[in-house]
Order: sequence, then structure tokens, then C-alpha cells
Amino acid sequence: MVRSSSDLPRMQNPPRSRSTLGRGFNIVSQVIGRSDKSSVPAPMMRQYDLIERVRGYNPNTDEALLNRAYVYAMKAHGEQKRASGDPYFSHPLEVAAILTDLKLDDATIAAALLHDTIEDTPTTRSEIDQLFGPDIGHLVEGLTKLKKLDLVSREAKQAENLRKLLLAIADDVRVLLVKLADRLHNMRTLEHMPPEGRKRIAEETLDIYAPLAGRMGMHGLREELDELAFRQLYPEAYKVVSERLTELALRHENLITEIEHQLTGKLAESGIAAEVIGRRKRPYSIWRKMERKSVGFEQLSDIFGFRVIVKTLPEVYRAVGVVHTTWPVVPGRFKDYVSTPKQNDYRSIHTTVIGPGKQRVELQIRTDDMHEIAEYGIAAHALYKDTAGSPVDTLSRESNAYAWLRRTVELLAEGSNPEEFLEHTKLELFHDQVFCFTPKGKLIALPRRATPIDFAYAVHTDVGNRAVGCKINGKIAPLVSELNNGDEVDILTSKAQTAPPAAWESIVLTGKARAAIRRATRVAVRSQYAELGRRIVERLCQRAKREYSDEKLQGALPRLARSSIDDVFSAVGRGEMRPSDVARAMYPDYKEERIAAVPPPKSEAGWFGLKMGRAMKFKVLTDEEKNASIPIRGINSDLPVSFAPNGGAVPGDRIVGIMTPGEGITIYPIQSPTLKDFEETPERWLDVRWDTDDRPPERFPARVAVQSVNEPGTLAQIAQVIAENDGNIDNIRMTRRSPDFTDCTIDLEVYDLKHLNAIIAQLRAKKVVAAAERVNG
Repeated sequence: MVRSSSDLPRMQNPPRSRSTLGRGFNIVSQVIGRSDKSSVPAPMMRQYDLIERVRGYNPNTDEALLNRAYVYAMKAHGEQKRASGDPYFSHPLEVAAILTDLKLDDATIAAALLHDTIEDTPTTRSEIDQLFGPDIGHLVEGLTKLKKLDLVSREAKQAENLRKLLLAIADDVRVLLVKLADRLHNMRTLEHMPPEGRKRIAEETLDIYAPLAGRMGMHGLREELDELAFRQLYPEAYKVVSERLTELALRHENLITEIEHQLTGKLAESGIAAEVIGRRKRPYSIWRKMERKSVGFEQLSDIFGFRVIVKTLPEVYRAVGVVHTTWPVVPGRFKDYVSTPKQNDYRSIHTTVIGPGKQRVELQIRTDDMHEIAEYGIAAHALYKDTAGSPVDTLSRESNAYAWLRRTVELLAEGSNPEEFLEHTKLELFHDQVFCFTPKGKLIALPRRATPIDFAYAVHTDVGNRAVGCKINGKIAPLVSELNNGDEVDILTSKAQTAPPAAWESIVLTGKARAAIRRATRVAVRSQYAELGRRIVERLCQRAKREYSDEKLQGALPRLARSSIDDVFSAVGRGEMRPSDVARAMYPDYKEERIAAVPPPKSEAGWFGLKMGRAMKFKVLTDEEKNASIPIRGINSDLPVSFAPNGGAVPGDRIVGIMTPGEGITIYPIQSPTLKDFEETPERWLDVRWDTDDRPPERFPARVAVQSVNEPGTLAQIAQVIAENDGNIDNIRMTRRSPDFTDCTIDLEVYDLKHLNAIIAQLRAKKVVAAAERVNG
């Protein structure tokens, strides 16, 4: 059987030696055991070839298990074909080969061979458990996409599958390793997919899987995923950058060799046996930097770099001393990730010097163990060989990256919908870091351009919710300040603030902060709507002369398809459920009453303070007043309140509130003709009152229609009248009705009805005004 060049089996030798990563500046396509592509097709790997690969790093391998998995998967996939025309079984076999290069345990290799059986064949989880054990069954199920999702958007389906995968990863990291190997092989053979499929898979790889590999410290695998996705999504950019890199490498070949020799020699003179490996940046990382910093290729100074690998930790810092005393250091380019590792366990010293030939030389100085983790991340931990306890427990102790992933998944799982979960996941995966400190010295890692609000939520959700200010390095600073490496941040909190401002959601950068703010906002809004819904239902029962009680409603919950009383009230408050339906659920013989006219206010006493876009402080009602009006929580209410869109309302008007699902409450003057549209929905009507007696003067919206004479200076006279009477023009529209007259519609802001009437009277007194009337929308 002949296969495409994309499906070549991987190299036979385990890749843990640095030779597999490439030496010098040859174009390295081999990452995590991937051989350079060849135009010569190769036969599919045989059963004994796979066994030999595993035995190369694990002499005690369970050959019987691997043989059973190989044969079972091959038979299960049978005559299935890939898009390339190759037997489908070639795919799980190549995934297993990639994982042997990572030296993974027998169960993971077997799961790789079986990972598509439940999804793409009649195989069931129980069969896998019976034949291979529940451990392998659990891994295979974690890698199986959700089927028959009743979701409309592709994004929702993608998010739900990602949620299932991340939850499985949090339970056992081997799921992640198989999934990344699966994605890597799919990307290597992506050219056989239709164009729209290639684009979707490449975008998903660049957005999710490559950053996820990077977060787990698997730098080599991330680089290849980035590269393959970049080549698919931006082929022209990939071609140009690759060609420029090749030209530059040939031009500097001698200089690179000289730098390697000088570095090795200087370190040897100080008794440090070091291996110096030249490397160059990948096309995708160069392109990203050019895009991010808006610079040209010639302006990049760190295209070439060198890894200096020593034996012990003390030698790392000794090597730094040798380098810094031999060549001038470039200011601001020293980073110590040894004493302060990244969240993915990456440890290394980064420094840049002016080396031989006045060339900038970027150095990464690390030990062998650090290099192993830098390249292979969580796969570099010897988690499944000679360890006590479960793999997850062992990994939790050894890997900060995995501990971070588990915490992140717990937070992400609280998202209210699939799209929100996907957004938070991308936020958590896709950022560089700055390191800040609490006043007690605790280190907090945050994305670049993060704010003290992000810092507060990283400390604790309650600290974020109650944050009212901050000090950065001892000085009072705004909560929207951008944090820098080494900043000490002290968050100032207040017990009076129980929920964060909703506007913070557009400021923060971390998924944790954004999720917490959304959650707190939802809780606050839900509480407001639930309180409103309770009062609506109670008033309806009172009007129908029926007794309301929580116990009665609790018994009616099954008929309303709600799990709690608060769910019912919140739905009523939002307008998603009719209060008459609630009454009918409690009392099946209830008959809905209808009204044919606008319900007039029952009392001039009461309350309702309003300002555009928010609610003001309200009076406390007596029991008698509560029967006449429905109180809505006042100051800082999250329940949206607005005025009638065509004409507004001002103090002095008799007003009524109309509740609109998902939009809140709209206030209309009682004479508004629009109210006729709501006569058939009496449950949406709310009795509301003004409460502006004890408030500073505030302006409210009103609309005036003016018919004016069409002559020079008319508009100026109208505007002068409004200004002299302390009114404010918010908007004005003019229509030429005839050669002699113009109709003006003026949106004003006035203090109250008396103020509005005074302005209208002054306008009517002008000779250029034929008529002036208030407009009620």
C-alpha cells in the first residue's frame, strides 16, 4: 500500500536527545520526532515496528496489550478511508507513533490506537472497558467528540466539544497528550481536506490547540502546530518570511559558527562544560512579532539565538557571569525564569549581548533538565514510570502547568453558555506574562497589559468583587492602570461594594476576571428581576383575591418547568413568563382578568426617581403604598430603566412603567398614545411614581414640535428662548413643510413639567413661531 508523503512514519529513535531538535540553522521540520518530508511514499508502520519503538524506552512494555489494541483498531476501522485515500487506521497508528517519541506509557499508546473507535465505529465504551480495562476506556471516551448536539451554531458545537475535552484533561492529562498528537497528525495531512475544512481546522489549531500545547510547556509541539496552521492560513506570508530566513541564514553562516565556537571556548576556560546550540526563530513567531510591533523584517534583532545547556544549576549563573563579563549586555533584555518560572514550568535565563562582529546575540542558558521541560513540558515528567499514587496526583505535585490547567478548567466550567466558555478559554491560553507581587510577597502571573482589576481577581474572587482602588508600588493609582513586571500591587477593598461594575468586563484581560464579573453581574441582575417578579405575582394574587405563599408555588414548580422559586420570579421579572401562568399553576381554576384601559395611578404618594440610563434613590413605602405600587430596588439598581423613546417623561407627568422582556422598564407619561399597544398585556404594567423632592435638580427628556416661519435667524431665536429658560437642546430635526414654514422637532432636557410648559409658552410668544406643542410618543 502506498501513502502520501504527509503520512510518513516518524523517526525510530526516541527524540529526547537534542539531535532530534536540530543543530545549527538548518530548516528543522522535525519536532517531537517528525522527520523531514520526503517525496518518497512509505508503507504503513507494522505491528512489530510500533512494539520496537515502545521497547526502545520501556523494556517492560506490555506487548500483549499493544498487540491487542493494534489488531482491534485495525479491524474496527476496517475499510474506512481518510480524505487522502489512505486506510483510516493509518491515522491512529501515526498518532501512537508520535506519542512513542514522547516516551509515554502503554495505556496512552493503546488509547491512541483506539481513540477514534467509539466515535467512528460501532464500538462502545463497555467493549473497550471489557477488552482493555476501564483506564484505557476512560481515556478513549475523553477523546470522543460529543454526538447529536442540539446546538445551532458551529461555535457552540466547537465550544461544547472543547468543554468536554478540557474536563477530561483535568481528570487525566494523558487525554491532552493524545489529543495534541491527534491534532498534529491531522495538521500534517491537512492538504487532503477541502479548502473550507482546512481553514476551520487551522484556525482552531492556532486559537486553541497550539496555545494549549504552549501552556503545557510543550514548546516543540506548539511550534510545529503554529507553523502548519500559519502555512495554511497565510501562505503568502509564510513563503515570504521563510525565504527571507533562508537567505539570512546563508549570509550569516560563518558568523553563527564563530559565535558558537567563542561561546563554547569562553565557558570552557571557566571550567564550564556547555553545549551551545544555534537556533533561529520560526516564520510564524517572526511574523507575529512583525505584526505586533509593526516593524519590518530588517528591524528584528533577535532572529538568531543560542541555547547554552550546562549540567547544574550553579553553572547556569556562572555562565551568565562569564557571558556578561565578556560581552556588553543589551539593557532591559535580561530575564530570570529560573528563580521565577513561568506557569508552564519553563525555566531558563534569557539575556542579550553584543557579541562577536558587533552582532546582537540572544542567549537562553539552562540545565539539561530545564531543556527537557522547555521542549516537552508535561510530557517530560516521568509520571507513569515507577511512581506511587495516580498519574494525576503525581503530575499535580510535579507540574505547575497541569495544576494551572485544572484550576482554569474549574473556572471555565462556570460559564453560562458554550460561546462564553470558548471565549474564556482563548483568553486564558493566549497571552504573554508579567509578574507582579502582593504586599506580602506572593507572586502573581498575569497577561501583558493586565490591570489591577485582573490582579485582584487573581488573588481571590471576593477581592476583585470588592475592589475600589489600588496602590502600585506604594502610590495610589487607577484600577485601569497597566501593570509592569515587578510591580507591587495593593488592592483596596470596601465591604459596601458587593458586586463589581459591569463596565469592568470590557477592561479586564484574564478569563477568570471576566467570568467572575459576568457571574456577579448576572447574580445581581437576577436578584433584581426576581424581586420584581415576586412583587408582580403577589400583586396579581392580591388582585385576584387568592392567597400567595412560597409553599404553594413550590408545589407548582413542576408545572412551570422550573427548579426553584427564584427561577420562576426571575423569569416573570424578565418578562419570559406570564404572571398569569404562575397563578394558574398554583390555582388551576384561576381565570386571567383583562383590562381595556390604561390603569391610572391610585395615589400621588409613593416613589420613583429616574435619570437617563439609571435609577435614583427611592422612598420607602408604607404598607398601604406598597399595595398601590410595585417597589423596584433603588440606588445602583442593575434593572434597566429608560424613558419613552419618542417624547420621554418629566416630573409632574403622571407616569406608568411598561416591562419589556430582556430590556427592563420603560417609563411613559399617562397620556402617551403608545400605551394602547400594551392594553392586552396587563401583567407588564407597573404603577410608578416620581420621587424628586429630596434630590438635586436633574434634567429629564422631553420633545417639542415647533412650526416656525422660514426666515433668516428663526432657529437662532428658538435656541435663544430655550437657553434663556435654562433648557438644554439634545437633538433637533428640521423639515421644510412649505416655502414659508419649517417644522422643527426638538429633543429637550428640562427639570420638570412646569419648566417645560414655561419654555413652550415663551416659544409661542415669538413672532417667528406659528405653533409649539409637546410631543408624547
